[in-house]
Amino acid sequence: MLIIACFLPWAYYPDLSKNFTGFFSEQNRYGKPGKALVFFAVFTILLFIVPKVWAKRLNMVIAALALAFSVRCYMLFSACYRGTCPEKETGIYLIVIASVVMIIASVLPYVKLKDNGKP
Repeated sequence: MLIIACFLPWAYYPDLSKNFTGFFSEQNRYGKPGKALVFFAVFTILLFIVPKVWAKRLNMVIAALALAFSVRCYMLFSACYRGTCPEKETGIYLIVIASVVMIIASVLPYVKLKDNGKP
């Protein structure tokens, strides 16, 4: 969901008459945060697949970084400037929601632990 949200419109700027996405902003002023979010999403998916405890712990860190970065993007793309406030679109909400879901899923992993026979 996070990867798809990077391609959706994040904000509409009425003074420019343009929609900004995770990969497009006017004259690349906000950079391309979609690249970082896609990296976090792919890395998190890979860590969900690895059935090791270290992978689950690392996954919590990566998911927390993704959440922090998505909140940063939300604040950056939805902030008013020079008296103009952009209209928030679907994608900006989805990146935050997807990041929250990722961190919840990383905190509650299913890992089979070996039983050593000790009480």
